[in-house]
Amino acid sequence: MDYQNKTIEEITKELQELNAELEERVKGLTAQLEQANKELEAFLYSVSHDLRAPLRAIDGFSKYIVEDYGSKLDSEANRLLELVRYNVQKMDELILGILSLSRISRSGYKLSEIDMTRMVKSMISEVISSEEKAKFTINIGELPFACADAAYLKQVWINLISNAVKFSFAESNPLITIGGYTEDRNNIYFIEDNGVGFNQEYAHKLFGVFQRLHKPEEFEGNGIGLAIVKRIIHLHGGKVWAESKEGQGASFFFSLPVTCSG
Repeated sequence: MDYQNKTIEEITKELQELNAELEERVKGLTAQLEQANKELEAFLYSVSHDLRAPLRAIDGFSKYIVEDYGSKLDSEANRLLELVRYNVQKMDELILGILSLSRISRSGYKLSEIDMTRMVKSMISEVISSEEKAKFTINIGELPFACADAAYLKQVWINLISNAVKFSFAESNPLITIGGYTEDRNNIYFIEDNGVGFNQEYAHKLFGVFQRLHKPEEFEGNGIGLAIVKRIIHLHGGKVWAESKEGQGASFFFSLPVTCSG
């Protein structure tokens, strides 16, 4: 663009027009992206919902066979039918996880000020049974207030606390520590346990759908919980990450902007 023979006023006007054009293009691309995301969420919901019907049929028929004809079948046949029902239920859990993931969007996203210390204590009471509490040592520090969607944030804490309990329960003195601090205009929250931990080399896989760093027979789960955590935190403009060493526990962190946005 030749500015040599133009006045400052003319150059300024052209730059303003270019900026306006760029803003319009960005708005158009953003709208297209939002529409694509909505269509993907609708597709995931539809497919996941439709998959549950045949699964329920398989589970129902298997149940009837066990109840009505179980006495006429040998032990191996009964064992195989129970395996069918078990795997059908696991598949149903996976589908429900996908449905939960597809529902996380800005459509039901409402920001409010949240007392995180109070929320964490409430979620501890909800997630951890009285028997488990008697075994665990749980330390909760003073957490910074958050500006977030309360329902989504509860799901984040439920998933993280459940994981901490699951992976440290076998320890002789299981310990969970929850805290937070403010840094670079972000509130950082963390939950630490002294459980089995994981290989830090594979930490990037933790937050992917169906990604697991432990064998299913070792720890139950569907591999979606942390993907939900990541999606919720990203929706709020934050980040999520984890640190660990095998056999030395794990620490999960997530950040949220200090001020409301979104």
